[in-house]
Amino acid sequence: MRKGGVIAYPTDSCYALGCHINDKNALERLRAIRGADRHHHFTLVCADLAAVGHYARLDTWQFRVLKSCTPGPYTFLLHATRETPRRLQHERRRTIGVRIPDHPVPHMLLTELGEPLMSSTLLLPGDPQPLTHGQEIQERLEHVVDAVLDGGDCGIEPTTVVDLSSSPPVIVREGKGSLEPLIGTTRA
Repeated sequence: MRKGGVIAYPTDSCYALGCHINDKNALERLRAIRGADRHHHFTLVCADLAAVGHYARLDTWQFRVLKSCTPGPYTFLLHATRETPRRLQHERRRTIGVRIPDHPVPHMLLTELGEPLMSSTLLLPGDPQPLTHGQEIQERLEHVVDAVLDGGDCGIEPTTVVDLSSSPPVIVREGKGSLEPLIGTTRA
């Protein structure tokens, strides 16, 4: 990944594509695989809340929401910090998607890299749902990804996406993460 590789890897919700956060070419490859335009929100997969705080601005109420839901199958949209490169942000909103998964494979990757991964659900253009079997992923993507980390079937339900860049929060996509920890979330 440090040399421009794009990988497919399992998470606690479904498989994802990932690349190094500082590699523009790898990010463009990831965008091409997904068929995503410039308005697509990619996700910064982080090891912990400290890493999230480097790339996203967190008010106290937002920190509390993240703390109650992570690690887990949630993606949160937050305003990016000034240190966050613009290519990692949503072009118009200047937000970044962040996630702290609860799965051993991303934890090992993040430990080895020592920094977050740029990531997106492994949902290919025209497919009704994400790919979930390592062998099928290898067969379909062998010429466009550099590695497939086969962690077994991890399901097809993507993360619950919550926009915390506004108050009150907005559920953008209902997914694997329960809405219960988010009920009644307000600015403190």
